[in-house]
Amino acid sequence: MTELDAEDNKLFVLARGALGRTGGSSGAAIRDTDGRTYAAGEVAISALRLTALQAAVATAISSGAEGFEAAVVVGGRFSDAGVTAVREVSADARIVFTDRSGAVFDIAEGFDTAAGVEVQGG
Repeated sequence: MTELDAEDNKLFVLARGALGRTGGSSGAAIRDTDGRTYAAGEVAISALRLTALQAAVATAISSGAEGFEAAVVVGGRFSDAGVTAVREVSADARIVFTDRSGAVFDIAEGFDTAAGVEVQGG
């Protein structure tokens, strides 16, 4: 089982906090290439539905982020549509999926453009 490093642990804390505030089933936090972090929970209203990772990406992009280094998703799944959003901006960003305790259960290491597939690790 992979452990979170210090920087990813900060993202985990932010993602878990967003999860707690929203009461949804997942929370996410993302770090841009300038070191700024953005956290969000799921958005589920009649007019708009976003996964926590999609909401974090939207928050970052609307704040001027131009690239991503890493993201942590608490309670999400590898099939999260937010993975595609992250990849559109930064093909090599690391996306870590954890449970609420911080145990890592999946890692998206990047996108192999030659093969056209997501690279999973951990």
